[in-house]
Amino acid sequence: MTSRISGFYKKSPKERLDIISKHLNLSNEEERLLLGEVGYSVNQANQMVENVIGVLPVPLGVAVNFKVNEKEVFIPMATEEASVIAAASHAAKFCFDGFFTSYSGSMMRAQIQAIEVTDPYGALSRIYENKALILEQCNEQDPTLVSLGGGAKDLDVHVIEGATEKMVVTHLIVDTKDAMGANAVNSMAEAVAPLIEDITGGKVVLRILSNLADQRIVRARGVFENPFSGDKEAMNKFIRAYELAQADPYRAATHNKGIMNGISAVVLATGNDTRAVEAGAHAYASITGRYKSLTHWEVNEDNSITGTIALPMPVGLVGGATQSNPVAKLATKILDVETAEELAGIVASTGLAQNFAGLKALAGEGIQKGHMKLHARNMAMMAGAEDDEMDNVVELANRRGEFSYDKIKQIVLSLQKDKGRT
Repeated sequence: MTSRISGFYKKSPKERLDIISKHLNLSNEEERLLLGEVGYSVNQANQMVENVIGVLPVPLGVAVNFKVNEKEVFIPMATEEASVIAAASHAAKFCFDGFFTSYSGSMMRAQIQAIEVTDPYGALSRIYENKALILEQCNEQDPTLVSLGGGAKDLDVHVIEGATEKMVVTHLIVDTKDAMGANAVNSMAEAVAPLIEDITGGKVVLRILSNLADQRIVRARGVFENPFSGDKEAMNKFIRAYELAQADPYRAATHNKGIMNGISAVVLATGNDTRAVEAGAHAYASITGRYKSLTHWEVNEDNSITGTIALPMPVGLVGGATQSNPVAKLATKILDVETAEELAGIVASTGLAQNFAGLKALAGEGIQKGHMKLHARNMAMMAGAEDDEMDNVVELANRRGEFSYDKIKQIVLSLQKDKGRT
């Protein structure tokens, strides 16, 4: 079945779900879960976090038109922001050959900070001399991970000049395989801390992972075919908008936020750690010493545009909410992925598509017109429109081109007044 479905956005939620269900052979219980007829209970939530009083539903949509590494995919996206899913789906239409990805591996870092070391560079050397012993002690903490081919693989030791002293910081390089891996690397760092103290003669303070997962980089590439129908001026505006994000951190912050609109929506839908992915992405955007775009765009001779993206992607399919949240578990089923590498590639492709859509809109009519059209339903709800009035309110707002809250409120009141007369 193809993920390229014309008019998918025009269908009702049930009709969309029927398409997905037929493709994936979802059970009746899984369909009911997605429709909200059964759900993530307070009792389940209470097992995950503290002081639970309820649960907060977030809209779960599906981006269509995507092909990643020759495989058609439906991409679940959890977001409260209008236009994100529509933009990604629209952008993917232009990438007819699909997105292609690569993955540097599933390596995470844990940092062990030693202070009060009398000979920092000598201590650095001693840590490397004891590498085998350190890695052995780390791997004793997670024999299951080691049995799957993962575990602590290497060390990377730094002498960091702090404000008051030189610190020796040992990085454990751990292959977490199909898990995000925070718990695994943190456990290793804590277990080996006393050994680091013995070797360095110092005191260990921090022993925790780094979210700058620079050995867990995913890259995605897509060629967007003639998106401006040969309009050189529009193409030029697209590229100039991108160039500003490369040169100016004020623009880059918003540019990358747009990328993360798509990335975080997929990460959240699959029960992964949005904060870890966001932190890693923004740190990576600054790795040269200046905050820049996470994407690159190049114009080809045939009026197509090649886009690429690279960023850390610490996501997994094992552990945490990916398994304990039933909707997140179902989202990974919709994606039909078996490895963290597959998931990372799809997430990055979504971010690239999101960036294309944002730049294309900015180079054309601007971002706000299309966004406000899709946001009209939210404002109609805020204005008190009933479910059976919603379509009429949005249609009238679109017809008039008026999308402010005040204008939509007037439309709602007018419809309700007329309804009261009949």
